[in-house]
Amino acid sequence: MANKNTTVSIFKTLVLIVCIILGVLSLWPFVIMIVNSTRSTNQIQQHAVSLIPSKYFFSNIKILDNGTFNAGIGFMNSLIVSVGVTILTLYFSTLTAYGLVMYEWKLKKAFFSFIMAVMMIPATLTVIGFYQMIYKVGLVNKLFVLILPAIQSPAMVFFMRQYMKPSVSPSLVESARIDGSKEFFTFNAIVLPIMKPAIATQAIFTFVTSWNNLFIPSVVLTQKEHFTLPIMISQLNGDIYKREHGSIYVALTLTALPLIIVYFFLSKYIVAGVAMGSVKG
Repeated sequence: MANKNTTVSIFKTLVLIVCIILGVLSLWPFVIMIVNSTRSTNQIQQHAVSLIPSKYFFSNIKILDNGTFNAGIGFMNSLIVSVGVTILTLYFSTLTAYGLVMYEWKLKKAFFSFIMAVMMIPATLTVIGFYQMIYKVGLVNKLFVLILPAIQSPAMVFFMRQYMKPSVSPSLVESARIDGSKEFFTFNAIVLPIMKPAIATQAIFTFVTSWNNLFIPSVVLTQKEHFTLPIMISQLNGDIYKREHGSIYVALTLTALPLIIVYFFLSKYIVAGVAMGSVKG
């Protein structure tokens, strides 16, 4: 018995050590990024990796302010697009999954197969046609052009459907219908709260993907007042700031902060979802 307890203790210690190492490796790039944002270009060129902060953070911010980089405009544009994309994607994907799980209709399997087929098509293949369409109708340089397509997200529909099938009982929905609940009220008041862990998980991934998206915005946005933060940061490498590495790290830090905040507020729902899944199992 003593040997068994010793073995378990050693195993737990090894797991803890591995988790600590993985945690350090995960946080390491963020630490280097934040520290380098406080250092000058010369310091970064001499020692690219350092854990000792310097005193040039505000100087690096002034360099950004003196150029074409406008953190306020870029932040607001990125925030509008990312929040809009996240809300539309989560709500309509969950609503579509609700229709696939809770209703029986003739073309249900064919419709789901079509969603799976669309999911296999790379988004880059549709960019040319998408740009031609918005150009002809005069929607270039409009932020909502980046938001509206979020209504359709095959991968999100698939994820929500797979989560909803074991989590939301059809009898619960039927009971609500018998009590006189309308379909949208049932979905909004009963189904969505049950789906919170899945919604929180996908909200993080969707927000991060949209916030870091560079390719599509750089195609449809050509005016500086509509640029998102990733576009502005990408231009720093080709502008007079190419040698100002400290300023680039400041811009990257400003870009990463909202992502960290979003994860901080939504992580508790992910943990709750994992715990709930383990109890069900």
